[in-house]
Amino acid sequence: MIAQTATLFDRLVLALAKLVGLAVLAGVLSGTVALLYRWYTHERIQRGLPVLVGLSGVAVSLNTMTALGQVIAPTTGGTNPLSPETALFNIAAVGVAGLTAAGAVDVGDRFGNDLFAATGSTSVEGEVSRVVEAVGRVIAVDLPEEIDDIVGYDPVAAETKDQLAGRTFLFPKRLTVTDLEDRLRTRIKGDFGVGHVDVDLAADGTVEYLAIGARVAGIGPTLPPETAAVAVQADPAFAASSGDVVQVWRPDPFERVTTGEVRGIADDLVTLAVDAADTPKLDAETEYRLITLPVESRTDREFASLLRAAEETMSVVEIESGSPLAGQPVGSLDVAVIAVRLADDGIEALPDRDHVVAAGDAVYAVAKPERLRKLEAAATAPEATVPTETADDD
Repeated sequence: MIAQTATLFDRLVLALAKLVGLAVLAGVLSGTVALLYRWYTHERIQRGLPVLVGLSGVAVSLNTMTALGQVIAPTTGGTNPLSPETALFNIAAVGVAGLTAAGAVDVGDRFGNDLFAATGSTSVEGEVSRVVEAVGRVIAVDLPEEIDDIVGYDPVAAETKDQLAGRTFLFPKRLTVTDLEDRLRTRIKGDFGVGHVDVDLAADGTVEYLAIGARVAGIGPTLPPETAAVAVQADPAFAASSGDVVQVWRPDPFERVTTGEVRGIADDLVTLAVDAADTPKLDAETEYRLITLPVESRTDREFASLLRAAEETMSVVEIESGSPLAGQPVGSLDVAVIAVRLADDGIEALPDRDHVVAAGDAVYAVAKPERLRKLEAAATAPEATVPTETADDD
């Protein structure tokens, strides 16, 4: 009796040891797959594939033990592979291995994220980025806690700013400051849905200035000033499309209501861009007739529409007395100058590249926000230091 009890106890211990071994095997295989996937794609793998690989390893092990049992059992009295005891063990082994493999996915992904952060494609928070940066394999860019808004663009939601504040991005070494700025802009725009990013980096990768603006969307930003978009029932010409200038006529009595621009057509509904003052003349019950007009020059409206949808914006910068820009030709400015308002109230439209700006002139410039900001800073006169020295001498 004692011998039978000892034998049963030994069999339970052996079965438990096998379960632990199979669970470790499944976890190692699953975690390795998650780690390699993170290293290769820099993304988190779905849980199903690593678990399947882990269970496949367990299945191979169980099949091997079963095959050996079929050979050993008849000659040495080993375990019968068809016994209920073996079936219960196999079921328990698959269940425990599946749970272990599922948990190992998180461990492998986290370890891969920390181990291969030096590739520069992942933003890492905490001590890992500091250690990798210390060995000189990556450049860590820390965003400031306070993020400004770009003047002239809609502000970004406060939640997005909170997510960006204090965040750290890793990039590979041997990048110029310009390349690093471009990569940082791309990461912020792509990962957080930001439309415009104005950033300045120091030579060591420190963020000296960061401002963001919302992405322009919808029809509103493309409408010129003093213009509204109105949807009306209408019978447009067969070949009419967005951008066509049309006359809007009321059928009864037959009279012209206004002139507008087609912005969209859906069945008998037409979206028109018309002068804001003419919107009360249109109603939802009348079905209008549209007459397409020949193409005409609308430089001002086209410019305003394109500018609102572009990356660039326009700003008016006044050249102060003592500014280093005073006496410089327009061609030396790193912006597109569309006009210069002279100090004597004259206007020079589309000035030549050799036109010299003077103190008191106002430059109408079109460029990206970061270039306009630098132009405004350069147009400001530097602070005088002579009075301070004089006060010190006294």
